[in-house]
Amino acid sequence: MNDTYDEAFDETHEESGQGARRHERTFAALPPAHGRGFAQSWWGQAWLKALEDTALDLQQLKAGRRLARAGAVGAVSVRPGRITAVVQDPDGTAHRSDVLLQQLTDAEWDRFLGMTVERAGHIAALLDREMPPHLVEDAAAAGVELLPGIGDLEPECDCDAWDHCGHTAALSYQMARLLDQDPFVLLLMRGRAERELLDELQVRSVAQAEAEETPEEEQDEAQEGVYADVAYAEGAILPPLPDLPPLPSEPGLPPSLDTEAEPAPGIDVTALEFLAARAAAEAHRLLAEALAPGHERQPVEVELTPGEDAVRLAAAAPGAPVVTRLASASDRGKDGLALAVRAWEFGGPAALSVLEEEWTPGAEALARARAALDAAWDEDERPQLRAARNRWTVVGGDAQLRHGDDGRWWPYRKERGRWTPAGPATHDPATALAVVTGGE
Repeated sequence: MNDTYDEAFDETHEESGQGARRHERTFAALPPAHGRGFAQSWWGQAWLKALEDTALDLQQLKAGRRLARAGAVGAVSVRPGRITAVVQDPDGTAHRSDVLLQQLTDAEWDRFLGMTVERAGHIAALLDREMPPHLVEDAAAAGVELLPGIGDLEPECDCDAWDHCGHTAALSYQMARLLDQDPFVLLLMRGRAERELLDELQVRSVAQAEAEETPEEEQDEAQEGVYADVAYAEGAILPPLPDLPPLPSEPGLPPSLDTEAEPAPGIDVTALEFLAARAAAEAHRLLAEALAPGHERQPVEVELTPGEDAVRLAAAAPGAPVVTRLASASDRGKDGLALAVRAWEFGGPAALSVLEEEWTPGAEALARARAALDAAWDEDERPQLRAARNRWTVVGGDAQLRHGDDGRWWPYRKERGRWTPAGPATHDPATALAVVTGGE
């Protein structure tokens, strides 16, 4: 954490409220953020996506970005379920603004803590002030949604706006900067303070380490089951099915092919071992998604084309011989495959499509894209962009924005005369461009 944010962090304190202890942290007003994106971390960008997907008035978001960049947001108070700050209009009028987020229930916290303590990497990541995707995915598989989604950020402001106004938008943009530095701020909004969480994780870790192993006879008894024909015949009187087993912490290991027998002609053992390992990893991913709440309402994934699947496999960092075969089979060559892998790592099939396909937006899509570009910068800060189909290139620079058919913006940088993916997609073109220009 840099010095600016170190100075902004006040000590956590407790106050009584409605018979229960509540925690609150107050962050001093942050300096202006002219010419830079508000969120650099993926979880900070997820927060802004929830805001931008929820707000109905694009002009209010633009006003909020302008206020936040100008340093108009005062000290930010964060407590369970709510963030609060005083936001000043350009004429000096002050408004109290709040953004509300649903707290997790005790049962959800119990599942989250139980999941976290099973993987030491989750605790280590939080202590490093990081929120890796697999922590959020494991939490979702346990029925706990950490990051807000569309409609989850509820605004309240004394300006009496019924939707997100410029003041609550400014507070939300400022909050993204705080989240970048410390994901515990999000957990506090969800209902638990850092010290409280770490103490509970320590208690659970000790209890888990001291737990006695199940006696062998109990293990044998637990493995007893019911034959399928008996279950079918007595289905009406059998007890309910047990809960699904927990998701394994890691994919399974395929059997070793390192044997004394020589492989059959034409069998590439190295490639076969790599494919087996990737199949296990993919099976683990699919199982995690299947166990996640609401999985039955999710659309079925589109099957990858052979060319896309070659990039997916290459992204898993196989050995040089496998990379050579994938480059040849996908007709990309090694350099083209490396570029495709870089895009894939930023956004999977969608990012690969933006890399390799150029398209002309329809009238409606083009109008939305131009409106987003107009709203992203103040008039005196807007870069000069040259449009060509779905690509906007900074005039006289080595930065480019590519517009995806889902409305998101992808940052690109020219490296050695070739346009190269520079980061993940975002709904805000200014944030995407800042990834390339560094906020210049």
